[in-house]
Amino acid sequence: MDRFSNAERAEVLTQALPYIRQYSGRTVVVKYGGNAMINPTLKEQVMEDIVLLWLIGVRIVLVHGGGPEITELMGRLGKKAEFVDGLRVTDGETMDIVQMVLAGKVSKTLVNLLEKKGGHAVGISGMDGRLIEAKIKDPRLGFVGEITKINIEPVKDLLDKGYIPVVSTLGCDEDGNTYNINGDTAAARIAGALGAERMILMTDIAGILRNRDDPASLIPEVTVADAARLREEGVVSGGMIPKVECCVEAIRRGVKKVIIMDGRVPHSILMELLTDEGAGTMVVGEEEEL
Repeated sequence: MDRFSNAERAEVLTQALPYIRQYSGRTVVVKYGGNAMINPTLKEQVMEDIVLLWLIGVRIVLVHGGGPEITELMGRLGKKAEFVDGLRVTDGETMDIVQMVLAGKVSKTLVNLLEKKGGHAVGISGMDGRLIEAKIKDPRLGFVGEITKINIEPVKDLLDKGYIPVVSTLGCDEDGNTYNINGDTAAARIAGALGAERMILMTDIAGILRNRDDPASLIPEVTVADAARLREEGVVSGGMIPKVECCVEAIRRGVKKVIIMDGRVPHSILMELLTDEGAGTMVVGEEEEL
C-alpha cells in the first residue's frame, strides 16, 4: 500500500461510492468453494472482502462447499470417494463424514475467520430450521438430495439481526434423513428465496469461455436464451453445464444478476461489485437486453 498516496487511496474510495450506494441494504449470495477455499491466502482475502461488504451495509450470505476436505477425510478413514455424473456417491457412512466436514470443520473455520476480520457471522446448516428440505435425487447416489423446499426464515432472521449467515449445504426430510446437497444448486435456491440482488459463483475458471483453452475468450455477459444456445453449440459443456443451469434457475426465481467468476483472482468479489471493471461472466434475464 505504500506505493499509493493518500490522495490516490481517497480517489479509489470516491469512485466506489456509487456502487456502495447501489448495494447497501441489498442482498448478495456468494457460493464459495474451489481453490479460493483451499489456498489459505486467498481464503483470508475472500473473508476480508465479505466483511468489507458487510461493513458498508450489504446483506451478504455465504454458501460454502467442502468437497476437497470431504475427500481428504474419507481417504484418511480408508474410504474411497466415488462419483457418478460429477456427484459424490453418498452412503450412510459418507453422509456422516459430509456432515462432520461441512457443518463442523468448514463452517466453524469460516465463521472464525469472518469474526477475526471484524465481521459478525453465524454458521447454519440446511438442517437448522429445516432451511433445506430434500428427497433422494437418484437411488444410485445414496443420500444425495434434490431440494424440495427452502424455508428461508432462519437466514432472514440472521440477516435482520446483522449477522453474516454461513450456510453449509445439508438437507433433511420429514423422516430425519440427512442429505448431501449440491452447493451451487443450494445457493441458487437460497438466493431466489431471498430475492437477492446478485448471486456470485466462485469457481476455478474465469467464467464462460468461448474457447475453453483461451482465457481471453471470456464471454462477459449472457442472457438465459444465450446460455441455452451456448450449451447447444457445445461452448457450455462438462462441469460448466450444472453451474450455468444453476445460474438460469436463480434468474428464473427472481435473482437479478448472477456472476460466474474465478475465485483464484484476489479480491474478485470487490472488483465485480465495487468497480465498473467487473469480473467473470454475468448471466441476466432477457429484459436486461432492453
